[in-house]
Amino acid sequence: MSSTFVGMPTLPSQRGHGNLHAEEPFPQAATRELGNTQLRANLRHATHTIRDKRLNVVGELPDWEDLRQAGSDTKDAVMADLPAKLEEFEANFTARGGVVHWARDAEEANRIVTDLVRETGSEEVVKVKSMATQEIGLNEHLEEQGIAAFETDLAELIVQLGDDKPSHILVPAIHKNRTEVRDIFLQEMPEVDPALTDNPAELAMAARAHLRKKFLGAKVAISGANFALADTGTLGVVESEGNGRMCLTLPETLITVMGIEKVLPTAQDLEVFMQLLPRSSTGERMNPYTSLWTGVTEGDGPQNVHIVLLDNGRTNALADKYGRTALNCIRCSACMNVCPVYERTGGHAYGSTYPGPIGAILSPLMTGIEAEDNGSLPYASSLCGACYDACPVKINIPDILVHLRGEDVKAQHEASRVPTEMDVLMKGAEIALSSGKVLNLMEKALPLGRLVAGRDKKIKKLPGKLAGAWTSSRDIPAPPAQSFRDWWKKEGRA
Repeated sequence: MSSTFVGMPTLPSQRGHGNLHAEEPFPQAATRELGNTQLRANLRHATHTIRDKRLNVVGELPDWEDLRQAGSDTKDAVMADLPAKLEEFEANFTARGGVVHWARDAEEANRIVTDLVRETGSEEVVKVKSMATQEIGLNEHLEEQGIAAFETDLAELIVQLGDDKPSHILVPAIHKNRTEVRDIFLQEMPEVDPALTDNPAELAMAARAHLRKKFLGAKVAISGANFALADTGTLGVVESEGNGRMCLTLPETLITVMGIEKVLPTAQDLEVFMQLLPRSSTGERMNPYTSLWTGVTEGDGPQNVHIVLLDNGRTNALADKYGRTALNCIRCSACMNVCPVYERTGGHAYGSTYPGPIGAILSPLMTGIEAEDNGSLPYASSLCGACYDACPVKINIPDILVHLRGEDVKAQHEASRVPTEMDVLMKGAEIALSSGKVLNLMEKALPLGRLVAGRDKKIKKLPGKLAGAWTSSRDIPAPPAQSFRDWWKKEGRA
């Protein structure tokens, strides 16, 4: 892959590190998760509810497909001119009192954030939901450095208190039902009423009381960003609970960690994306809380404003001419809510911070297909195409999955020069199909297949890794008594 310059010092494209790797091959992880009946029930209820809401609000817009195309075109234009847009954003953000930091990978980003927090003398930070900080493992790194990070998004708080991992981009605790949430609160919140029920309103009030002290006492906040506007140096966060507004306005220091792909050319582009995102994510016409901030305003809000622009494999994805559109993702989760594979296995089976169809392409693109077990992720799909139909920026996930499967095969060939079983089978097919005489000769062996099938005329088990895997869950019908070519010789001409 070629090097891609993105406004940083000239270096080869960076491979992603941190929470971007599958911990085990997807088939093994999926098999384990499929045995969790409560998880499957939770996922089915949640994903069907969200996608039904999405269909209703999307159906209200006669120009929805035009909006999707506009979003896709805008993101494609940004990726084609990413270095210039990042430099424009840096200039405008700096001119308005902000400080820009560039991070090549997770380790560098964690170090930058830790140093910034230490400069304030604080040992605690409050956080707004951020996929980028989950990706780099920031919470764990801060804990190792003696700094406590408190998630303020309700679902993220549930995951943190339960010592769990997020399983969904939009609803990190989608795998938990409200009874499980109540049990976590009773166990992890000392101040909670022992009579707490699993009523959603009571659970929300308990979380609000728990977080209020953190908001009022925090000196440092860490956020993500949904968008960065190059023409003004403005950052934007959209959320549903108001916790983001508290984190973005009350602390003295605000540190944002954002992937370099989130930049948009102008403020006018929000006209498109603020229609696409809420409808595709939560099934709402308008996002409840949209916060925009531009640098530092004297006497109002944080006075020390920083942004860490994160690569961590994004240039590696950008260098892939077939897969780079995965960077167009606006983290809406629409693809997950319609995916039959995700609905049954959940997010933990993917291993990475980014689960579902988008994670199956984004993680291997950022880390390289050969990284750990990420080569198994592109196969976590039936290629039904529902994700492409739902994506608000028209990322052709099925095509990229097929491309990455090809890259995985190439990587395996490079790692081992010994022909695989598939290589042998394909070579045999090439020989057979390249000559009519050879094919006719091989067809003479069809009666042997009928002998293997037995009386019920089904081949139930074959040797070998590929054929054995196929027949482990399927029966193969017995071959016909004669080939079409033999039949044609006897009957067809007559």
